[in-house]
Amino acid sequence: MYIRQGCVFSFEDALKIQPQSRLEKIINTLDYKPVLDKFNRSDSKSGPKPYPTYAMLNALIAMRLENMNSFSQLVERLKYDGYLRYVCGFEVFGKTPSIASFSRFYSKIIEDDCLKVLFSSVVNQAEEMGLLDLSAVAIDSSKVEAYEKAVPNKKIAKDGKSANWGIKSDTNGNPIKWFGYKLHIVTDVKSGLPVAIKVTPANVTDASVVEEILELTAENIHSRICYYLMDSGYDQNNVYSLIRDKYQAQAIIALNNRSAKQPKTGLDWNGTPICSAGYRMVYWGSYKGENKFRCPHVLGKCNCPFGSAWCSESNYGMVVKTRVKDNPRLFCTPHQGTAKWQKLYNLRTYSERCFSRFKENLGLETGLTVRKIKKVEAHAYLCAITMIAAVISVNQENNIKSSAA
Repeated sequence: MYIRQGCVFSFEDALKIQPQSRLEKIINTLDYKPVLDKFNRSDSKSGPKPYPTYAMLNALIAMRLENMNSFSQLVERLKYDGYLRYVCGFEVFGKTPSIASFSRFYSKIIEDDCLKVLFSSVVNQAEEMGLLDLSAVAIDSSKVEAYEKAVPNKKIAKDGKSANWGIKSDTNGNPIKWFGYKLHIVTDVKSGLPVAIKVTPANVTDASVVEEILELTAENIHSRICYYLMDSGYDQNNVYSLIRDKYQAQAIIALNNRSAKQPKTGLDWNGTPICSAGYRMVYWGSYKGENKFRCPHVLGKCNCPFGSAWCSESNYGMVVKTRVKDNPRLFCTPHQGTAKWQKLYNLRTYSERCFSRFKENLGLETGLTVRKIKKVEAHAYLCAITMIAAVISVNQENNIKSSAA
């Protein structure tokens, strides 16, 4: 198995572009046609003339790129920054949208799922440019603290949409508790860009969202995914079976022994067979969903007092095979604990990089001044769209420079 790691200019490279030209370049990469076709503007002749849809969308992208914390901050910038008005598409000397205008527009694009459509469009564009290596993807979740005031458990609506209390462990195993939501993402392992997004209340378990977020991934991309990389929070039998049976792929998940005191009889914790003398057998490769293991004594890995003849008359030594279909959780190809398996699992950190960019550069939490799960999800979509568009723009520019050289 080989993961391609071609040269891709990252989101951090995009941030190095001069601020004045950066926004313009990013906006120029976005194709709003699918959104404009879906967005149903009011036909009413009464009331004020609506601002151009594309200009309002550009302003929301600028808001995330500049890490603005609220619509009031955005309105203030538009009022005094003529260049920002020009780039977004508003009249340079005309009236700028009010806070209420942006609030109504935000609600409208959420109602019409416009940001979901735009997100799918930029993911497709990144895939066509070869910026994504989707032979493997990482799946993970991160906390998003709610803008609304925290309330006791007994006062939380049981509708599966309201902000709730969540708890998870940090990288050091320490518990973190928060009130709000969880952002679930699927990222590629070449650029660390998100290809699917889902927001849930904080109390929803990671494993319960896998089926839905994999369906979203299949809608957004065309490449075949071979490996899905996840931490031990996703270690459930139904997750392995879903990925194997529906997507014909392999789940690479850190096992959670669930406080078990002993591994399964005849196996160690990683699913490696134990020979009759009590030695761990040697992994000898896989073929068509089968893992092959050989006698450790014959291969010089141990000095068995009984010798190899006790288990097999062949000079090749005893061979044991495990089949993934027999136990998708315990058996996988490549075999758990091998260098190939570990190399794949280490790529899971791309999802952590994505969360870091969301929070440090795009205001996933600091810029979250909206309530209710649909608006929080729209906020996450804006972060993702901005990130992908930025990477597309910097790679397009560098491709042009390379062609001209």
